[in-house]
Amino acid sequence: MIELGLIKSLLNKEFYEQHKNLLSRNELFTKDVRKIKQALDSAMEQYDTDLTPQDLQAVFLTQNQTLTTANKSTYDDMFKKLDIIEPINPAIATDTFSKMFQQFLGEKIANIGFECVNGSLDTLEPLRRLLEDYKDDFTPDVRVEWDDHSFDHLLATADLEAKWKFNIGTLHRRVEGISGGHLVVVGARPNTGKTSFHASLVAAENGWARQGANTIILCNEEKYERVAHRYLCAASNMSMKEVRENPVLARKRYAEVAQNIRIKDSTGKDMRWVESVVKHSKPDIVILDMGDKFADTSSERTDLTLKAAAIHARNIAKQYDCAVLWMSQLSAVAEGRVDLDQSMMEGSKTGKAAEADLMLLIAKTKDVEGEGINPERHINFAKNKINGFDGRVVCMLDGDRATFRA
Repeated sequence: MIELGLIKSLLNKEFYEQHKNLLSRNELFTKDVRKIKQALDSAMEQYDTDLTPQDLQAVFLTQNQTLTTANKSTYDDMFKKLDIIEPINPAIATDTFSKMFQQFLGEKIANIGFECVNGSLDTLEPLRRLLEDYKDDFTPDVRVEWDDHSFDHLLATADLEAKWKFNIGTLHRRVEGISGGHLVVVGARPNTGKTSFHASLVAAENGWARQGANTIILCNEEKYERVAHRYLCAASNMSMKEVRENPVLARKRYAEVAQNIRIKDSTGKDMRWVESVVKHSKPDIVILDMGDKFADTSSERTDLTLKAAAIHARNIAKQYDCAVLWMSQLSAVAEGRVDLDQSMMEGSKTGKAAEADLMLLIAKTKDVEGEGINPERHINFAKNKINGFDGRVVCMLDGDRATFRA
């Protein structure tokens, strides 16, 4: 009865045309129904219209005039059932045809495998020919739910492009903030203040944690306590010396952000582990410090492994609706320079830059002998898909308090 329901569906000319290539393999049907299907193919080729069961029966009898009385009686019964049966829902019929074809092809492949196991097949040429013959007919079981691109949805989501605001004035004026789905790559030379940069963005005054962002920091370079110390300093706006001198005030200020911050030593972990943590923790913002060290180290092609890890990081951001900050080193080419660009990323040619929505490269003004450490920092917009600004802004690093200020 199912096969007759499928035949009934195929009486619709438009539906038939959509599936005729797949169903040109009449072996999908049982022997008796196959003859009816052959008559249906002839009728559809000759007549540019939908068919009724009576139309199909007339074509069938014309093509099979030598049927025995018994066979004719069998087919009469089948056409009576075809007349009263309801056509199968088009979507269900499509899935059914796909499954029938997959089973049909699977059986043919299995038979070749059986011959191979029994030693009666000394070449895989039959398998190659089979796959070549049928490769265009294989229809995966795919259901696409198209994304909402209505005006109202696009207008609403545009307001979320900067859900988490930057708390560094000069940076905020150029890019208001970031949101879920964004991959932000931050690069700098050693001793420029990379860890203080993300600690300041998250924990300092008006930082992301104070805005309510659930933030996780996965660190694999310094001991996690040293990273946590910077978060404590940024949150309290106190140096560690001042924290020790006034622990009551420091504790109070730190408590305002600590509930939205989680830190984990992630030494030796990879991006698969990162994804598992994100999936379980459901953060708004993920800090990878350092992102490069989560890449696969088994290959000698560092550029390829970094690109693969960056793609994985971007997919995590999109799939789990979180912003990912990837902290990275700059190569020696960037040493002593203020204007920085993508080519200065350590170990990566274009992989990380290609995936990033925003790439911020931090440079420091060279220290002048006898004048101490220069706190001036330059944030270069090496890539900006958020609003397109391309340039450089200046801010100041307070290293003792792990804060960046305009």
